[in-house]
Amino acid sequence: MEPVFAVIPAYNEAATIAQVVATARPCVDRVIVVDDGSRDGTVAALDGLDVTLLQHEVNQGKAAALWHGMELALSEGAAAVVTLDGDGQHDCNEIPALVEAWRSSPRRLIIGARLIGREHTPPLRLFGNRMADFWIAWASGQPVRDSQSGFRLYPAALLRQVRLPHHRARSFVFESEVLIEAERLGYPVHTVAVRCIYPQNRRPSHYRPTTDTLHIIAMVARRLILRGMRPVGLLRSLGILARRD
Repeated sequence: MEPVFAVIPAYNEAATIAQVVATARPCVDRVIVVDDGSRDGTVAALDGLDVTLLQHEVNQGKAAALWHGMELALSEGAAAVVTLDGDGQHDCNEIPALVEAWRSSPRRLIIGARLIGREHTPPLRLFGNRMADFWIAWASGQPVRDSQSGFRLYPAALLRQVRLPHHRARSFVFESEVLIEAERLGYPVHTVAVRCIYPQNRRPSHYRPTTDTLHIIAMVARRLILRGMRPVGLLRSLGILARRD
């Protein structure tokens, strides 16, 4: 079997990271945690666990943490990389479903879309996610559900072709832009429905509603403008025009 690695970016996840790693480890060949300058004991919580730890001395943002872990996974021979957050909002027992979907369709980027129990999502967050879905689907020319989910599987062949900024200002832009870039490179999205979880002990979101949303909007607008507003992409995203694979 081709090896599958998990990459978990972590920033102040001391309350949840050990359980996430322990649950993910049986589902993959290797777990990589990238500690992004935590100051709350996240690193200490990993003591004794079967995990590869990378550390940033100062916080560099989620995109940089993801990319650092992905680069190591590729250099160590991973055929696919599963990403998930360290705050416990993803059920690691659902990792095999993402892996199975990838093995069936290896030229797809797999999204674990939080559709089961989505009615429990806070209304404002759900509205924001759906707005993001619309614009990212248009820019990528395909239907997209839960574009903001960090629970994904990236084929290694795709990651080797991706060349996107991942500095701090792109912290929450990367995961949106990579969906657009992956489709351009011939890796459209495949959705696997997963549970929507809001653990009681999870820390507040690191997402900055105004700043990060504006960065994402600017990225999508630039992509659309460069492609002439991509009217065909809009029709495909709405299911009016079929995508030609």
